[in-house]
Amino acid sequence: MFEAYPPLGMHFPPRADRAPAPRPNLLDLLQAVAFSAALLHCSFLLAAPADNIQVTSTRAWPAQDYTRITLESQQPIRHQLLSLKDPERLVLDLEGVAVTAPLSGLVDKVGANDPYVKAVRIGRFKPGIVRLVFDLRAEVKPEAFTLAPVGEYGHRLVLDIYPLVPLDPLLAFLDKLQAERNAAGRPPPESTEGTTPEAANAPAPAVAPSPAPTIAPADRGQPPRVQPASRRLIIVAIDPGHGGEDPGARGRGGTNEKDVTLAIARKVKARIDEEPNMRAVLTRDGDYFIPLHMRVAKARRVNADLFVSVHADAFIKPHARGSSVFALSESGATSVAASWLAKRENDADLVGGVNLDVQDPHLKRTLLDLSQTATITDSLKLGKAVLSELGGINTLHKAQVEQAGFAVLKAPDIPSILVETAFISNPEEERRLRSSAYQDRMAKAIFTGIKRYFAKNPPLARDRMVLNP
Repeated sequence: MFEAYPPLGMHFPPRADRAPAPRPNLLDLLQAVAFSAALLHCSFLLAAPADNIQVTSTRAWPAQDYTRITLESQQPIRHQLLSLKDPERLVLDLEGVAVTAPLSGLVDKVGANDPYVKAVRIGRFKPGIVRLVFDLRAEVKPEAFTLAPVGEYGHRLVLDIYPLVPLDPLLAFLDKLQAERNAAGRPPPESTEGTTPEAANAPAPAVAPSPAPTIAPADRGQPPRVQPASRRLIIVAIDPGHGGEDPGARGRGGTNEKDVTLAIARKVKARIDEEPNMRAVLTRDGDYFIPLHMRVAKARRVNADLFVSVHADAFIKPHARGSSVFALSESGATSVAASWLAKRENDADLVGGVNLDVQDPHLKRTLLDLSQTATITDSLKLGKAVLSELGGINTLHKAQVEQAGFAVLKAPDIPSILVETAFISNPEEERRLRSSAYQDRMAKAIFTGIKRYFAKNPPLARDRMVLNP
C-alpha cells in the first residue's frame, strides 16, 4: 500500500516497471528561466499602463483674467488634479503619457509675466504616471477638463487657473479712471453705476433722458465733437473677436483674425478715451480666450452704453470683399450669409474651449432672448451710423445692416453690433488689415460712427456713483 523509501546513503536499482527519469540538462533550465521571465514581463505590462500617448503641442496663455495651459495630443489623456499648500502648488498627474520634447517644452513657455504661475516642473512620478507641478504665486481656483477634436486641434487637456477672488471689471475700470483723473488733477466725474459690484448686476431702475451732449460743428471729414452737457460718463465696451486658443479666421498670408481685431480695438479705445466724457473698456486686452457669454457679462457689469464687437470676415473664395455690420435678430437671419456667419462666430466657444461641466450662474440671465424691441432698434441705428463711416474707407459687402443670432450680441439692455472690418481671406484686404495706417482709418471710422449715433441718440441718465466720495 505504501512504498518504502531507502535510508539515506543506500541505493536500490530501478524497478523494472518504471522507466528511469530523464536528467535535466543546462539548456532546459535556461529555457525554463526565460519562459518564467517572459510571464512576469507580460503580467507587468498588463498591470501598468503603457506610456504611448504623445503630447504633440503645449501652449500657455497668461492673462489677468486667468491663465490657461493646454496640452494637445492624438488621444484623450486621463488626468488627476490636486492642490497643495505651503507653498501653493497645483499637481496635474497624466496617465500613460510619454515625456516628449513638446511636453518638456512647457517649462519654457511659462514666463515671468504670468500673474498666477511662477514655474512648472515635469517628471516621472511612478510607472505610468507623469506629474506636472505648477508653482503658484498665490492661492487659486483651478479647473481641468478635456476637449474633443475640433477644427485644426486634436484632443486637448485644458487647465484654467483663476484667481481665488475673481477680478471685478467695474472696480478695475473705476480704479483706472480715478488714477487717470488724479494724474490730470481733475475732479472725479460721476459714473453710471451703483455703489457696489452687486449693484452692477441688479435690475436697472426706471430711467429718464439726460440732457443731450452738445454737438459742435465738424469740419469736413472730421467726427462731430461732443461737448459734455453734464457729468454723465458714456461707457463703450469694445470686444476684440476671438483670442488665445481661438485664432479666428486666418488669411492666406498667415494673418490671424484675433491679432487684427485686438489691434483695431485698441485704436478705437484710444480715440474714445480722448473724449472728456467717454471711456472705453476692452473685453480682452491680450492674446487669450474669453467665452462669448463672458464678453457680454463684462459689458453689463460696467454698465456699458454700447457694445461693439470687432471681427475680420472670411469666406471659402478669395474674391469676397468689403465691410459689414450686423445686429441681433429676434427671428431669423436676414440672409443665408448672415446665418452662416453667425453660426461660425458662435462656434468660437467650441474652438476656444469652454468647460461645459461648469454652470455659470450669470449665463442664463446674460444670454436672455433679446425681446426688447427698443434695444434692437437702437442697435440698428448704431449699426447704420458705423456702416456709413466704413463705406468711406472700404467697399461695403452689404449696403444695409444685417441681422442674425449672434450670441455675443445678446445683451438684453445694451445696443450691440458686430463689425466685420474686411475679408481677411481676400489677399488685398488682408494686406490692408495688417497695415497700422489702415487699422487707424478703420478705428477712426468706427469711432466716428459711435459719435454720430450719440449725437442723435443721447444716453439715458442712470444711478450715479461718485468715484472719490
